[in-house]
Amino acid sequence: MTLHLPDAHGALRAYEPRTEPLPTLRATPGSAFTSRTVFSAAHVVADPYADTGPDGPAAVDWDATLAFRRHLWSHGLGVAEAMDTAQRGMGLDWATAAELIRRSAAEARATGGRIACGVGTDQLTTTTATLAEVRSAYEEQLAVVEESGAQAILMASRALAATAQGPDDYLEVYGHLLRQAAEPVILHWLGPMFDPALEGYWGSSDLDTATDTFLEVIAAHPDKVDGIKVSLLDARREVDLRRRLPQGVRCYTGDDFNYPELIAGDDQGFSHALLGIFDPLGPLAAEAVRVLDTGDTDGFRALLDPTVELSRHLFQAPTRYYKTGVVLLAWLAGHQSHFTMVGGLQSARSLPHLARAYELADGLGLFPDPKLAEERMRNLLSLYGVNQ
Repeated sequence: MTLHLPDAHGALRAYEPRTEPLPTLRATPGSAFTSRTVFSAAHVVADPYADTGPDGPAAVDWDATLAFRRHLWSHGLGVAEAMDTAQRGMGLDWATAAELIRRSAAEARATGGRIACGVGTDQLTTTTATLAEVRSAYEEQLAVVEESGAQAILMASRALAATAQGPDDYLEVYGHLLRQAAEPVILHWLGPMFDPALEGYWGSSDLDTATDTFLEVIAAHPDKVDGIKVSLLDARREVDLRRRLPQGVRCYTGDDFNYPELIAGDDQGFSHALLGIFDPLGPLAAEAVRVLDTGDTDGFRALLDPTVELSRHLFQAPTRYYKTGVVLLAWLAGHQSHFTMVGGLQSARSLPHLARAYELADGLGLFPDPKLAEERMRNLLSLYGVNQ
């Protein structure tokens, strides 16, 4: 059953889909990992029947969205909720994000799953917010997350990046939030490749200077920082940063280009994980971490290293549109019945990009039902006018 997939030059290439999934896609025990703390940043499933457009309110299929989180928890993964993978600031408005946090946190309590939720300032609609308004927006979202019983992830703020005059403003805002946080939080440093509006975060476009400010925030409140999530796609910088963290503060890699080596670590330490790529890789990632729990680093790398090509493809520039490939793979894997995204973001990647994502994922054996994935990909190609 050959598929003809388009490439970036307009030519078609023949591809033979695999017929069997990986054995590791079977449900794995839900017990906690022993060597690493691992979160998957989960996507949301749009309601395909909602009569709304890219500028309208987000419409979410709550049943399918929560079912996907139960899928991740069933493999022992934690869920990082309402993060950029869930299209925060790219189709998912704050009102819907707050509902998502409440629903997912309740589901986590019911199933015993681990959850941490994003706290930002995306309810601000003005481009000229004051520092007081930024603080207030953060406080509103922090209250929602804490009231839900979830751990808080303090996300980078577009409003703060636009308003702050220098490092002191970041120190003041983050210091204020950390002092009032009820439990230790995760600080998230999201690079401009994920969101261009975050250029110059921590008060400087020089990453060494920005790192010093970031570490100053942590050093002033080490008891309120569970860990940091670093999404700069720079393995060397992440390793240098994690070696400078205070004792007891974790580094959660958000590097979707270099995650196997960063999680495996070296003789001076390792990174935990909070990754968007662990949305489509959930069962395989869980199996790899269980192998790592036994001390078998080579076995861990043997499972995860082959997935890097897919991840780098999904996260290629413009990186912020990686969510489109993530949702495509969720549809092909049978986790949802359609390829629709909030904000119409299913159109953000080209057909050749989507075809390559399918080819790489199928080659890895990621689809529980390869025949279903093939049929759905065939339908998508036909929709685009690619005759099979």
